[in-house]
Parts: sequence; structure tokens; C-alpha cells
Amino acid sequence: MTGPQHPVSAHVRIAQAIRNDIESGRLRDGQPLPSTRDMARQWQASQATISKAMDQLVAEGYVASKDRSGRVVTTPTSLALALATPLRPVRPRIVYVGGYPGSGKSEFGRVLARETGWAILDKDTIARPIIEPALEDLGSTFDDRESDLYVERIRPREYEALAAVIQDNIECGNSVIAAAPYLKEFNDRAWIDNARARAAVSGADATFVWVRCTTDTMLMYLRRRGAARDGWKLSHWEDYVKRIDVSYRPVIEHVVVDNDPDNEPLRTQARQLVDTFRRDALPAQ
Repeated sequence: MTGPQHPVSAHVRIAQAIRNDIESGRLRDGQPLPSTRDMARQWQASQATISKAMDQLVAEGYVASKDRSGRVVTTPTSLALALATPLRPVRPRIVYVGGYPGSGKSEFGRVLARETGWAILDKDTIARPIIEPALEDLGSTFDDRESDLYVERIRPREYEALAAVIQDNIECGNSVIAAAPYLKEFNDRAWIDNARARAAVSGADATFVWVRCTTDTMLMYLRRRGAARDGWKLSHWEDYVKRIDVSYRPVIEHVVVDNDPDNEPLRTQARQLVDTFRRDALPAQ
């Protein structure tokens, strides 16, 4: 089930995605942006659409137009101030960030990491250099993410590796943000109970976050990043999207982050989550 889709102008979606890149640190203050023509090619959009997106970002303070250097990234003052105040709670915290591929979970994880100063652990970043050669050695292809071979033999190893890195950090008292689809895990009470128990043994707290968006937004993200692991999804989009239930929610208590243009920016939602962490850390009155 794909759920209801909300028609949104292409320039609004593009502006949102670039804003997320700035807030997550993928685009840095003072960094020049590509030309309108190059961005139109990158986003598979018209130059007029790109110009509208840039106008929106200029109005929001994320982009500035320079006569000779073209457009450059500008970090809003409020974001710059947030980056100077890392959060270090008495009890370390694990924030599990899940969502469908292309939902923006990695972007939200990075935004949250910049707001807190905590480590960002992305499953694909950690496991891909090992997983892709392993798939080829086992007779599959490096971009396989759909076969029984991947699902039954490879995928569990990826999540084990991610869990081990999480454990290393919290045993040192470091809070972490772990980004992965977690589609199976967030629906498995045994896995959730085990994750909570591991955190408790190490004196840590666990928070579960689900990042959601429409399938139109997912498609835009997947097309733009052009990762090999998304090849089958993009080539069989109509079949793939039938598997997606945008109304899916984890079986455990969790925080929902909405990553569509008509919702609050990811930075705003990250700050709201951080505020709950600060309140939790306050002593009882």
C-alpha cells in the first residue's frame, strides 16, 4: 500500500532536498553550487524549476547569489549556533533511525548528529565495502538487495556489524545515531527487547525514530543519489512501490519524522527531539 500522495511542485521538492543537504552538512557554508544548467541535469528538471528552487532557498537564507561566483551555500545563524553546543548526557543514548530507502533517514541522522555532536553510524557506510564483494564471491551481483541470498545470508551480517559498532560506542559512554532501514527489526519485538536490554546493561537509553515520506519523495531521493544498490528499485519502480506501505509504523513506542515538503524542516524536527532528550536528563523536581 502506498497511501495518499500529495501533489507538490517539483521546485519545492528540490528546494527541500537541498535544504536537507545543507542542514546535514553534505553542503557546507560558502560552498559554490553547480550552475543552473548542471543542476537541471542532476535533478532531471527544467532550468526554470531549478531557478524557482534557488529563489526559495535564497529567501530562506540557505543560499546566496554572488555576481561572479554564482550561488553559494550560506549557513543560517541559528544552525551555526547549534553546531557550537554539543549535547553530552549523563547516560549515553542510542537513537535508532529507520525508514524505507529514499525516505531521508540518513539525512535526518546527519542533521541530528550535527545538532548533538553524537556519532552517526550508517549501515551502508559501515558494511558496503565488505558486503558488495561478498555478494559477487557468492555468485550474485554487487548491487543485489532483493534476492533470497542477500536477505537470508548477507543482510543479517550487516545489522550485526552495525550493532557491534553501536555497542563499542555506548560502552565508552558515547551517544550514537544509527541509521538503517530497520524494516524487519522495528516490527520484531524480540529484536527490540534485545536492543533495549543491551542498552540498559551498558547504562544507556534507546530511542526509536521512523522517517516517513511519500513514494514521490522517495523516488526523487533514489534518482538523485544514483546508487548501484537502488538499480533494481528504479528499474522496477511500479513493482517495487507496491511493496511500500507509507502508513507502516514500528510496533514499539517511537518518534515519527515527516520528510515531505509540506512538513517542518528536518532540523526543526531534530531540535524537537533533542529537546525531549534534554528534558529527560533533568533531575526530578
